[in-house]
Amino acid sequence: QVQLVESGVGLVQAGVALRLSCAASGRTSSIHAMGWLRHSPGKDREFVAAINWLGGSTLYADSVKGRFTISRDNAKNTVYLQMNSLKPEDTAVYYCAIRRGSRSSGLATEYDYWGQGTQVTVSS
Repeated sequence: QVQLVESGVGLVQAGVALRLSCAASGRTSSIHAMGWLRHSPGKDREFVAAINWLGGSTLYADSVKGRFTISRDNAKNTVYLQMNSLKPEDTAVYYCAIRRGSRSSGLATEYDYWGQGTQVTVSS
């Protein structure tokens, strides 16, 4: 059993920053990549960012590149998403996810475990 708990729920104005955290616990693989994905009403679940096991390789969706930064602390089994210059179109439920293995992925279907999600609302 793997548990992922996101934190950092927020209602913010456009232009400000917000950091999300996700702590993993339970029977996580000793080696795993982690990612953030989001879901807005009327849209498919969208990949946001991912980071490999060692943290040396990251992937970003074009829509967030240059504004969002993913990082991880393996000692704490935690992944972070620093979101700067937020826009109303970033409003969504944000999920963190684990992919077994060392490589990260930009495909939502390749993630094995998901958190419950946390709402981020950006007002204009």
